[in-house]
Amino acid sequence: MTTSAPYSYRRILRRETHSSRAVLAIAVAVAVILLCLYTGTEIILMMLDHPALLAAPQDMLTALSTLAATPIATPLTTGILLMALGVLLLVCALAPGRRARHQIPSSRAAVVVDNEVIASALARHAAHAGNVNPDNTVVSVSARHAIVHLTPTSGTPVLRDAAEHAVREQLDAFTLSPPVRPSVVIAATGKVGT
Repeated sequence: MTTSAPYSYRRILRRETHSSRAVLAIAVAVAVILLCLYTGTEIILMMLDHPALLAAPQDMLTALSTLAATPIATPLTTGILLMALGVLLLVCALAPGRRARHQIPSSRAAVVVDNEVIASALARHAAHAGNVNPDNTVVSVSARHAIVHLTPTSGTPVLRDAAEHAVREQLDAFTLSPPVRPSVVIAATGKVGT
Protein backbone atom coordinates (compact mmCIF):
# COMPACT_ATOMS: atom_id res chain seq x y z
CA MET A 1 0.00 0.00 0.00
CA THR A 2 1.32 3.46 -0.83
CA THR A 3 1.69 6.23 1.71
CA SER A 4 -1.03 8.31 0.01
CA ALA A 5 -3.70 5.63 0.46
CA PRO A 6 -4.64 6.50 4.07
CA TYR A 7 -5.03 10.18 3.13
CA SER A 8 -7.32 9.29 0.23
CA TYR A 9 -9.32 7.04 2.55
CA ARG A 10 -9.72 9.91 5.03
CA ARG A 11 -10.98 12.13 2.23
CA ILE A 12 -13.41 9.47 1.04
CA LEU A 13 -14.66 8.79 4.58
CA ARG A 14 -15.12 12.51 5.24
CA ARG A 15 -17.04 12.93 1.99
CA GLU A 16 -19.30 9.96 2.75
CA THR A 17 -20.09 10.87 6.36
CA HIS A 18 -20.53 14.66 6.01
CA SER A 19 -23.05 16.48 3.88
CA SER A 20 -22.18 19.27 1.51
CA ARG A 21 -23.27 22.86 2.02
CA ALA A 22 -23.69 23.33 -1.74
CA VAL A 23 -27.50 23.38 -1.68
CA LEU A 24 -27.60 26.09 1.00
CA ALA A 25 -24.89 28.12 -0.75
CA ILE A 26 -26.72 27.90 -4.07
CA ALA A 27 -30.03 28.91 -2.47
CA VAL A 28 -28.45 31.97 -0.83
CA ALA A 29 -26.65 32.89 -4.08
CA VAL A 30 -29.90 32.60 -6.08
CA ALA A 31 -31.72 34.81 -3.54
CA VAL A 32 -28.97 37.47 -3.75
CA ILE A 33 -28.94 37.30 -7.56
CA LEU A 34 -32.73 37.72 -7.71
CA LEU A 35 -32.57 40.67 -5.32
CA CYS A 36 -29.85 42.29 -7.47
CA LEU A 37 -31.84 41.66 -10.67
CA TYR A 38 -34.95 43.20 -9.13
CA THR A 39 -33.03 46.25 -7.92
CA GLY A 40 -31.34 46.65 -11.31
CA THR A 41 -34.69 46.36 -13.09
CA GLU A 42 -36.22 49.03 -10.86
CA ILE A 43 -33.28 51.37 -11.52
CA ILE A 44 -33.50 50.83 -15.30
CA LEU A 45 -37.27 51.43 -15.25
CA MET A 46 -36.70 54.66 -13.29
CA MET A 47 -34.07 55.82 -15.81
CA LEU A 48 -36.47 55.12 -18.71
CA ASP A 49 -39.34 56.97 -16.94
CA HIS A 50 -41.49 53.83 -16.78
CA PRO A 51 -43.65 52.91 -13.79
CA ALA A 52 -41.97 50.73 -11.13
CA LEU A 53 -42.76 47.04 -10.76
CA LEU A 54 -43.21 47.24 -6.98
CA ALA A 55 -41.53 50.41 -5.70
CA ALA A 56 -39.30 53.00 -7.30
CA PRO A 57 -35.80 53.42 -5.84
CA GLN A 58 -36.67 56.98 -4.67
CA ASP A 59 -39.73 55.63 -2.85
CA MET A 60 -37.59 52.97 -1.16
CA LEU A 61 -35.07 55.58 0.00
CA THR A 62 -37.88 57.84 1.21
CA ALA A 63 -39.39 54.97 3.17
CA LEU A 64 -36.00 54.29 4.77
CA SER A 65 -35.53 57.93 5.70
CA THR A 66 -38.97 58.08 7.38
CA LEU A 67 -38.33 54.86 9.27
CA ALA A 68 -37.77 56.80 12.50
CA ALA A 69 -41.36 58.08 12.38
CA THR A 70 -42.89 54.58 12.19
CA PRO A 71 -43.84 52.65 15.32
CA ILE A 72 -40.85 50.89 16.88
CA ALA A 73 -42.43 47.43 16.52
CA THR A 74 -42.10 47.31 12.72
CA PRO A 75 -38.34 47.97 12.37
CA LEU A 76 -37.63 45.98 15.52
CA THR A 77 -39.51 42.93 14.23
CA THR A 78 -37.82 43.22 10.83
CA GLY A 79 -34.41 43.53 12.47
CA ILE A 80 -35.00 40.53 14.71
CA LEU A 81 -36.14 38.40 11.74
CA LEU A 82 -33.12 39.42 9.67
CA MET A 83 -30.80 38.74 12.60
CA ALA A 84 -32.36 35.30 13.15
CA LEU A 85 -31.92 34.51 9.45
CA GLY A 86 -28.28 35.61 9.62
CA VAL A 87 -27.59 33.52 12.72
CA LEU A 88 -29.29 30.51 11.12
CA LEU A 89 -27.18 30.86 7.97
CA LEU A 90 -24.03 31.28 10.08
CA VAL A 91 -24.79 28.17 12.14
CA CYS A 92 -25.55 26.17 8.98
CA ALA A 93 -22.28 27.33 7.43
CA LEU A 94 -20.09 26.55 10.44
CA ALA A 95 -21.72 23.44 11.93
CA PRO A 96 -20.60 20.13 10.46
CA GLY A 97 -23.35 18.55 8.41
CA ARG A 98 -23.50 14.86 9.21
CA ARG A 99 -25.09 12.12 7.22
CA ALA A 100 -26.72 9.16 8.94
CA ARG A 101 -23.57 7.05 8.62
CA HIS A 102 -20.65 5.85 10.74
CA GLN A 103 -17.12 4.73 9.92
CA ILE A 104 -15.71 1.33 10.76
CA PRO A 105 -11.92 1.31 11.00
CA SER A 106 -10.12 -0.84 8.46
CA SER A 107 -6.53 -0.81 7.21
CA ARG A 108 -7.51 -2.22 3.81
CA ALA A 109 -10.52 -0.15 2.77
CA ALA A 110 -12.71 2.83 3.58
CA VAL A 111 -15.75 1.32 5.33
CA VAL A 112 -18.91 3.36 5.89
CA VAL A 113 -22.05 1.87 7.43
CA ASP A 114 -25.51 3.41 7.26
CA ASN A 115 -27.28 3.96 10.60
CA GLU A 116 -30.22 1.81 9.43
CA VAL A 117 -27.91 -1.18 9.03
CA ILE A 118 -26.51 -0.64 12.52
CA ALA A 119 -30.06 -0.32 13.90
CA SER A 120 -31.12 -3.56 12.21
CA ALA A 121 -28.19 -5.49 13.69
CA LEU A 122 -28.79 -4.06 17.15
CA ALA A 123 -32.52 -4.86 16.95
CA ARG A 124 -31.83 -8.46 16.01
CA HIS A 125 -29.33 -9.00 18.85
CA ALA A 126 -31.40 -7.14 21.45
CA ALA A 127 -34.56 -9.07 20.58
CA HIS A 128 -32.78 -12.42 20.75
CA ALA A 129 -30.95 -11.67 24.00
CA GLY A 130 -33.87 -9.86 25.68
CA ASN A 131 -36.42 -12.61 24.97
CA VAL A 132 -38.58 -10.28 22.85
CA ASN A 133 -40.24 -10.83 19.49
CA PRO A 134 -38.18 -9.07 16.78
CA ASP A 135 -41.36 -7.31 15.61
CA ASN A 136 -41.57 -5.68 19.06
CA THR A 137 -38.07 -4.19 18.84
CA VAL A 138 -37.42 -0.70 17.46
CA VAL A 139 -33.95 0.85 17.32
CA SER A 140 -32.99 4.40 16.42
CA VAL A 141 -29.34 5.31 15.83
CA SER A 142 -28.08 8.89 15.73
CA ALA A 143 -24.57 10.33 15.56
CA ARG A 144 -23.74 9.46 19.18
CA HIS A 145 -26.65 7.42 20.59
CA ALA A 146 -28.47 4.16 19.93
CA ILE A 147 -31.84 3.79 21.64
CA VAL A 148 -33.37 0.32 21.73
CA HIS A 149 -37.12 0.21 22.47
CA LEU A 150 -38.36 -3.22 23.57
CA THR A 151 -42.07 -3.96 23.90
CA PRO A 152 -42.63 -7.12 25.94
CA THR A 153 -45.18 -9.75 25.07
CA SER A 154 -47.77 -10.21 27.82
CA GLY A 155 -46.68 -12.86 30.28
CA THR A 156 -43.09 -12.99 29.01
CA PRO A 157 -40.43 -11.17 31.03
CA VAL A 158 -37.86 -9.05 29.21
CA LEU A 159 -34.25 -9.78 30.06
CA ARG A 160 -33.07 -6.16 30.22
CA ASP A 161 -29.50 -6.87 31.35
CA ALA A 162 -29.00 -9.47 28.64
CA ALA A 163 -30.36 -7.10 25.99
CA GLU A 164 -28.10 -4.26 27.19
CA HIS A 165 -25.09 -6.57 27.22
CA ALA A 166 -25.86 -7.83 23.70
CA VAL A 167 -26.25 -4.29 22.34
CA ARG A 168 -23.01 -3.12 24.00
CA GLU A 169 -21.15 -6.18 22.75
CA GLN A 170 -22.37 -5.63 19.20
CA LEU A 171 -21.39 -1.94 19.26
CA ASP A 172 -17.96 -2.84 20.65
CA ALA A 173 -17.52 -5.34 17.82
CA PHE A 174 -18.37 -2.66 15.25
CA THR A 175 -15.91 -0.12 16.77
CA LEU A 176 -17.84 2.73 15.18
CA SER A 177 -16.38 6.15 14.67
CA PRO A 178 -17.76 8.34 16.21
CA PRO A 179 -18.58 6.00 19.09
CA VAL A 180 -22.21 5.27 19.88
CA ARG A 181 -23.63 5.00 23.41
CA PRO A 182 -26.50 2.52 23.76
CA SER A 183 -29.56 2.69 25.98
CA VAL A 184 -32.36 0.16 26.31
CA VAL A 185 -35.92 1.30 26.99
CA ILE A 186 -38.60 -1.21 27.93
CA ALA A 187 -42.20 -0.24 27.32
CA ALA A 188 -44.43 -0.06 30.38
CA THR A 189 -47.24 -1.94 28.63
CA GLY A 190 -46.83 -5.11 26.64
CA LYS A 191 -48.48 -6.55 23.55
CA VAL A 192 -50.86 -9.46 23.58
CA GLY A 193 -49.78 -12.42 21.48
CA THR A 194 -46.52 -13.93 20.31
